Amino acid sequence: MIFKNKGDLANAERLFGGTKRTKLLKILEKYGQTGVGVLTAATPVRTGKTAASWTYAVKIQDDSIMIEWTNTNTASNGDNIVTLLVRGHGTRNGHYVRGNDFVTPAIKPIFDQMATDAWAEVTHSDG
Repeated sequence: MIFKNKGDLANAERLFGGTKRTKLLKILEKYGQTGVGVLTAATPVRTGKTAASWTYAVKIQDDSIMIEWTNTNTASNGDNIVTLLVRGHGTRNGHYVRGNDFVTPAIKPIFDQMATDAWAEVTHSDG
């Protein structure tokens, strides 16, 4: 399962007052790592494999930039474990396990903090 947040790179560079792309990437790397930490902590633990399978990547394509969080743990049939946990799934014996969206409440504070930090950067005066 992949969760993405996209933004316009030109707006981001303008937002950070002409900061070089490398500084912007460092900031996004920080949020990527933080996101992995909160997703790992929020993931239900049975064996710990799913919680330990979170990664992230910062991607720049044309005029967009995104942080992509991915969980690589899959069931024996290839289904992504996080997708099964979030959406719910049937069991071999015919029961249904209700979904538990632990991802949205875990990652929302990261988005909120990015917005707060971006606002602080815009309103910060070097003078």
